[in-house]
Amino acid sequence: MSGISSRSGAFCERYALRAPILLAPMAGACPPSLSIAVANAGGLGACGALLMQPTDIAAWVAEMRAHSTGAFQLNLWIPDPEPVRDIEHETRVRAFLANWGPPVPPEAAEARPADFEAQFEAVCACNPPIVSSVMGLYPPAFIAKLKARGIAWFANVSTVAEAKSAEAAGADAVVVQGMEAGGHRGCFDSRLAEMQQVGLFSLVPAVADAVRLPVIATGGIADPRGVAAAFLLGATAVQVGTGFLRCPEAKIHPAWAQALAQTPPEGTMLTRAFSGRAGRSIATQYVRSSANAGAPHPAPYPVQRGLTAAMRQAAQQSGDLQRMQVWAGQSAAMARAEPAADVVAHLWSGAQQLLS
Repeated sequence: MSGISSRSGAFCERYALRAPILLAPMAGACPPSLSIAVANAGGLGACGALLMQPTDIAAWVAEMRAHSTGAFQLNLWIPDPEPVRDIEHETRVRAFLANWGPPVPPEAAEARPADFEAQFEAVCACNPPIVSSVMGLYPPAFIAKLKARGIAWFANVSTVAEAKSAEAAGADAVVVQGMEAGGHRGCFDSRLAEMQQVGLFSLVPAVADAVRLPVIATGGIADPRGVAAAFLLGATAVQVGTGFLRCPEAKIHPAWAQALAQTPPEGTMLTRAFSGRAGRSIATQYVRSSANAGAPHPAPYPVQRGLTAAMRQAAQQSGDLQRMQVWAGQSAAMARAEPAADVVAHLWSGAQQLLS
C-alpha cells in the first residue's frame, strides 16, 4: 500500500484534506449543507454551478465558508456549440411531452443556461481552492487566469484522448469518469457519448499510464470496495456522487432518495430525454418511453432541457418519480441513508482496511 499511501497522502496534503474522498459537483443536487458536511469530515466539497447565476455562486460560497474551513471545488460546464434548430421536430417533441406533463409552449425551447463568462468571473472572484470543468476544457485565457490566481484546475474526462488533452492544456488533475456514473456524461463531444462508453475499471489504469497528473476516479463508486479498487488501479483520489445523494444533507426529493435504494445496476440507463445531453438516469417510465421506436428523438441541448422544464417541475411538485429527473449511477443501491460525515468515514476507513 506504500505507493497508494504516497499518492493519496501527497494529494491530501496539497488540498488540505484528511481523506481523498471528493463530492461530485452535481448541478441541482449540491446544496451547501452537503459540501459543508463532506468538507468538515475531511473530504472535498463541491458545487455544480451550471444552473446558477453569479450571485447564486457567491451566495453558495459564502454559506460554505461560514460553516466550514474545508476545501471545495466549483464546477462549470463548458458551453456546447449553438444547437441546430428544427422547429417541426420540436413540435413533435412538445406533443410527446404533453402526454407526460403540462402543455409545452413553443417559447420553452428558447431557454438557455446562465452566461458562461459571467459565471467564470464570479467563480474567480470567490477564489476557491479548486475549479473544475466538464464537457470540455477551459479556453487558454481562462486557464491563465486560474493559474495567475493560484486556483487548481481539475478537468473531467471520459477517454484517454481527453485526459491527454487536459494534461497538455495545463490541468492539475483529471477526474476520470467511467460510464457507470450517474448524471450527464462529461464527453467533450456530445455526439460521442453513446459510442465511447468506457467502464471505470478499463479507464482508470489506461489514463494513469498515459498522463503524469493525479487521477481522480469517479463513476459507480459507492462503497469501500469501489474506493479500494480505484486506488489499486492507479487512482490518487475518488469522487462520489450518487453515493452521497441519500444523505440528509443532500436534500433531494424523498421519492428519488427511496428509489436509489431499490435500483440495481441494470435499473439505470443512458438517456438524452431530459436535457438533450446523454446522462445516466433511473429507468423510469418516461425515460423508457422516450427510448421507444415511435418516440421522437430528443431535441439538442439545451433545447430539450427547456422543453422538459414544465414536466420536471410538475413531477417534482407532485412527487411523481416516473416523470421526475432522477439521475443515478449504476451503484445507486449502495448509497447509504446516513449523515454525509459517516459516509466519508465509512468509505475511507473501509478502503484502508481492504488495502492493508
